[in-house]
Amino acid sequence: MKHQSPPENGFANLRRRTFLKSVLTAGAASVFAPRLLFGASTTNKINLACIGIGNRAAEDIAMFHKTGMVNFVALCDTDMGAPHTQATLKLFPNLPRFQDFRQMFDKMAPDIDAVCIAIPDFSHFPAAMLAMSLGKHIYCEKPMAHSFRQIELMMAAEKKYNVAAQMGNQGHSEANYFQFKAWTEAGIIKNVTKITAFMNSRRRWHDTARFAFSKLTDYLPAEPIPSTLDWDCWLATAQQHAYNHGYVNGDWRSWFDFGNGALGDWGAHIFDTAHEFLHLGLPTEVEPTLKGWNPFIFPQASTLAFRFPARDTMPPCELTWYDGLNNLPPLPANFGASVVDPNIPPPSKGSIDTKAKAPGKVIYGDGLTLKGGSHGSTLQILPSEKANEIKGKLPKVPKSPSDHYVNFLRACKGEETCRSNFAVAGPLCQTMALGVVAQRVNAKLEFDPATKRITNHKVANELLAGVPPRPDWEQYYKLA
Repeated sequence: MKHQSPPENGFANLRRRTFLKSVLTAGAASVFAPRLLFGASTTNKINLACIGIGNRAAEDIAMFHKTGMVNFVALCDTDMGAPHTQATLKLFPNLPRFQDFRQMFDKMAPDIDAVCIAIPDFSHFPAAMLAMSLGKHIYCEKPMAHSFRQIELMMAAEKKYNVAAQMGNQGHSEANYFQFKAWTEAGIIKNVTKITAFMNSRRRWHDTARFAFSKLTDYLPAEPIPSTLDWDCWLATAQQHAYNHGYVNGDWRSWFDFGNGALGDWGAHIFDTAHEFLHLGLPTEVEPTLKGWNPFIFPQASTLAFRFPARDTMPPCELTWYDGLNNLPPLPANFGASVVDPNIPPPSKGSIDTKAKAPGKVIYGDGLTLKGGSHGSTLQILPSEKANEIKGKLPKVPKSPSDHYVNFLRACKGEETCRSNFAVAGPLCQTMALGVVAQRVNAKLEFDPATKRITNHKVANELLAGVPPRPDWEQYYKLA
């Protein structure tokens, strides 16, 4: 469907005024109550709309389709008709198609129970906020949003609108989740003081031949906008940029303006369970050591030390993140082979090294060292002699009753709770957002978790809010 401009004053004004008037006159509960959560639906299947249908989104759609628990009711993509959308369009040739999610909700909101949001990091926020404000459950790819403030508002909206909200780090419903939970509850993992997390595979901004990323002194030059692309909607809350193919189809991950780098892409797959079950919360310090810093793209290598204070009976903990091709972390002498999850989805371009440099982690606890990989891969105890010694003391780890997609769909029906709901995923993503701020300013940050302010760096503190949205996109910041 060809994009059409909104009517004068647009959705941003007319629909929002009507919506807010309904809230004030009818009361929040009657306006916002999600249909399925409160049992008002007459079908056993969930009506799912998809915002983003290519690349990673196509994989999410395939997984939702596999559950047999959804009716797909609408497809939305700013580049509808581009090569990467074709597989999904062929799978659902008769569904309504949109290039602007605002128009999709304007025309089809009553027919939608839930949405899958799998678009660039920086544009998660407006789509998620509008969907939640309309009482729609949301499955949102990781990381939740682009800035610390956006994440804060999404956490508040999840509570306000009482929706099921799941961040798309699928390993949070797999074996590692249940193992880490059982082992911490049984005291196997305890008094952790140090975590090493790493992702040393090639990333897009390491490829200097394509855009000379390491030598950038400005944004990319303007190119003609493809006829299939609604560039203005693609930009969403971001400031105006001239179109260049080096910003789209995954290359947005390279840019501070659009992505969250290797940390935002992989942190939620590598140290998510440690963050949740060790109750790390928000750090008080983030100290970066960077190589190849550039004001436009992510560094060629980053070492980020996150320092978390003591929590209840748990001691302070330092989590150190390593990314970059040659920025390899210090590992125990007995680390051995990498731990690899065979179910890690392939990247849309390039490859992930699953041998010598496979993404992973080392956790240093009280008398116990553990190594792990990414996504759902389980922890292994180092050394093997120690593993054999305590084998009989290990608790039974339950099997997952539902994968990440089924967990979300059951949560929409009130049958389960989202394992990576925003109350869980939010502080994790805010921790990573602080890391990105440290990368941007290339300076140590001192952070006050109580006031949620960076206290030693004015520019860094201002970056917590992200860039001011363009006028047509300001309304989404008022919905929480």
